Amino acid sequence: MYRRFLKRFFDLLLAIFLFIILLLPLVIIALIVKLTSKGPILFIQERYGRNSRPFKLYKFRSMTDSAPQIANSKFTDIQNYITPFGMFIRKTSLDELPQLWNIIKGDMSFIGPRPLAKTDEKVLSLRKQNGADQVLPGISGLAQINGRNNISDEDKATYDAIYVLKMSLHFDCVLILKTVFHVLKRENIFRDSTDKTSALKKDEV
Repeated sequence: MYRRFLKRFFDLLLAIFLFIILLLPLVIIALIVKLTSKGPILFIQERYGRNSRPFKLYKFRSMTDSAPQIANSKFTDIQNYITPFGMFIRKTSLDELPQLWNIIKGDMSFIGPRPLAKTDEKVLSLRKQNGADQVLPGISGLAQINGRNNISDEDKATYDAIYVLKMSLHFDCVLILKTVFHVLKRENIFRDSTDKTSALKKDEV
């Protein structure tokens, strides 16, 4: 019941509520992005969601207009491409707020496997194998609160599969609270490209 109907209902209800109350902050952030650096307000990229189908994901642009279109893990000098305001919205995860529209549209959920671009083909392939692509992707998820970009591709896919097996209202609420905690602590914002070790924990939450 929760997987088929209630999860989507709660996602839609909360996303609409947050979109309304955050409308003014969204406008302010959009104006600052536009006024402080050259380029579009939004970063729009094709990502892969449920059943590995592509969709357009929206974020506030945090990098310069000249930044190459590659995964964060491929950068060796990512700091050189992030704008001063972009650094702030990344550290506070405010750049993710436009994804409320993705949730309203039905592309995403609040909690689920993080939607990935084609550059993350290894994780996408592993998700197809373990069934983790059978649910809507999320703004946050089990892999995000267990290391985000600082864990191996194999661990990301494993955490995503574990989430699908354990998905419930209680589990989603736990992950939302843990996400808020990690955002407030500003943990695991950027990937350490030298960290390729396995970080899978025995306690998945």
